[in-house]
Amino acid sequence: MTLRLLQHRGADGTRSVIAAEGDRAAVVPGVDSVRALAARAIADGTSLADAVAACGEGASIDLAAEFAAGRFVAPIDHEDPAHVVMTGTGLTHLGSAEGRDKMHREAASAEKQTDSMRMFLEGVEGGKPAAGQIGQQPEWFYKGDGSQLVDPGAALSMPAFAKDGGEEPELAGIYLIGPDGTPFRLGLCLANEFSDHVTERHNYLWLAHSKLRQASLGPEIVVGTPPSDVRGTSRILRDGEALWEKPFLSGEDNMSHTLANLEAHHFKYALFRRPGDIHIHFFGTATLSFSDGVTTQTGDVFEIEAAPFTLPLRNPLARDAETEVTVRAL
Repeated sequence: MTLRLLQHRGADGTRSVIAAEGDRAAVVPGVDSVRALAARAIADGTSLADAVAACGEGASIDLAAEFAAGRFVAPIDHEDPAHVVMTGTGLTHLGSAEGRDKMHREAASAEKQTDSMRMFLEGVEGGKPAAGQIGQQPEWFYKGDGSQLVDPGAALSMPAFAKDGGEEPELAGIYLIGPDGTPFRLGLCLANEFSDHVTERHNYLWLAHSKLRQASLGPEIVVGTPPSDVRGTSRILRDGEALWEKPFLSGEDNMSHTLANLEAHHFKYALFRRPGDIHIHFFGTATLSFSDGVTTQTGDVFEIEAAPFTLPLRNPLARDAETEVTVRAL
């Protein structure tokens, strides 16, 4: 069975780590964060599964009841949000160029491939290199630090100046950098890599702006060998009814890059190997409601679900109040 790790906050605010396999879930004694558990595994030279086993088994937990009560927080975090780095890659999935190309085709002549299509095709050709080799580098973007990470169930809030707030159903890799600078993958999460697609469509060079938005992770980290074929559903609910719904695919079987290649091109930069930092790296998607002409509005609820994750990720859409920023000279 697949080991899943969750972070729980009790009614009194007490934090705990939950380990789940199948329908069975229990508190992991002696640790209050997944980061602390992973640090212990790194120090002891063991796997996360072995670290969980070494802690013993605490009180049983009813996952469905605790989920309904909103007791699960983001499955990874850091007491200092500046030490969480959120980044991602795009055009990594087979079929992912279609929606992106629709956005950018008007900016190029009909005879000339868009940059997005060129990057996609280069990934198809060179994104899955032989073992020990480095393949084609992907598109890369920065989303922010841990202050941009939203708990499952909490609102994804777009800035007052945003043109759009749209979902991106994805898998995200969760990493802790060890004391010697080695990146350790803890596992994968279900994720909503929330973006502003209207801003991106206006000009591809505004992609960087469009990605500086919040994001949310599902409650569970799936530990161990990453699933190669993930099949799920992404939907938007409005007033309790499904406004839009579509299946999505992820995992390496459905990607033009291997996870190892995407990881290699992220962690090749020394600044991303700072000991103690957490990295949340979004692996991309090929399914967007925006590509189907959907315009979201505040109050809509994004819902993403996929096996082997047993709990869905739900986030309502909100908009921040306007904030006036004035730069003062010193």
